[in-house]
Amino acid sequence: MNSLCSDVGYSSLIKYGEEICGDRVEVVESPDGDSLVVVLADGLGSGVKANILSSLTAKIISTMVAQKMPLEECVQAIAATLPVCSVRGIAYSTFTIIHITDNRQAEIIQYDNPHVILLRNGKSVSYPQTSETIDGKLIYKSKFPLQENDTFIAISDGVIHAGVGTSLNFGWQRSDVIDFMERLYKTKYSAKALATILLEQCQVLYDGKPGDDTTVCALRIRRRNPVNLMLGPPRNPEDVDRMMSLFFSREGKHIVCGGTTSTLAAQYLGRELVADLTYHDPEIPPTATIEGVDLVTEGVITINRVLEYSRDYLAENSSYTDWSRNKDGASCIARMLFEEATDINFYVGRAINPAHQNPNLPIGFSIKMQLVEELCQSLRQMGKRVKVSYF
Repeated sequence: MNSLCSDVGYSSLIKYGEEICGDRVEVVESPDGDSLVVVLADGLGSGVKANILSSLTAKIISTMVAQKMPLEECVQAIAATLPVCSVRGIAYSTFTIIHITDNRQAEIIQYDNPHVILLRNGKSVSYPQTSETIDGKLIYKSKFPLQENDTFIAISDGVIHAGVGTSLNFGWQRSDVIDFMERLYKTKYSAKALATILLEQCQVLYDGKPGDDTTVCALRIRRRNPVNLMLGPPRNPEDVDRMMSLFFSREGKHIVCGGTTSTLAAQYLGRELVADLTYHDPEIPPTATIEGVDLVTEGVITINRVLEYSRDYLAENSSYTDWSRNKDGASCIARMLFEEATDINFYVGRAINPAHQNPNLPIGFSIKMQLVEELCQSLRQMGKRVKVSYF
């Protein structure tokens, strides 16, 4: 294990008029965290049939790799299994496999998808590539060492078909995609942000009516970055100093949520709690500042909005333009947890807030715990390492 990790993010557009996407992405990480496999499969055509074929392809490959079978055997099994359309003469599902080992070495296996783009220091670079014919199917293979901030962009052919017959005569070529990604690339962008921005551009080129299922999957090699969040005071007032000591001794950024919690944090640090009365969002209480704390916000209402953003992030990510730019507490937390953090430590106090005992308020102790649990679950689905400590 080293200080680097793999950040993966993907998103898809469904072909206009269809109910389900014919592309599929599967991500499998080994229990020890030393191996990560990402598979992007594109089923022939669109709709339910394409979805079933791409899902089978992605699942079979990822499952075989999870069993530590050699990638060549996985490819051979898929290449031998997938039927070729008698009319079109092509396989029912194409695939791209990116296999990351110890965040130091990449192995790429590609069959009939647009070739993976590798950005190094924000610029597209070529990588070694060999080809092999397996059961009549031409497979491209690559293996090379990784560097920090190396970014892979895997795409289905819907990306390079964007704009055909509408805004562009011949679609968006791979070279155009490279130019676009080089222009927008910033190291602060997460893999999900890069995938979302590229997919939004495809949506524009399709004029809101995608002519094909379109998927972008980004993978970025980045340094681990811990973020710590404290919500609520401990049940036993005698545990305040212990909770604060453990929280502030942690490496990384620190977020304090809740009025009582922020007051206790300020007292522990011997610093002044300064309220900001500016409402950047009318539904989210203002933030505050404490010297030595990266972000101070209100508690349950703010965390509830963060949870809503996390659900959307894992789905269509349609709220990205809101929380990625806004200055309210929920948006600030979302950026720190979704974009910046790789490891997140929650310090959750079990004290019951008397203000929440008002029967006219829809907030209870159990609801606060549920918010934390659901948010942690969403963050884990994003690939974050999450640890929760209760006091």
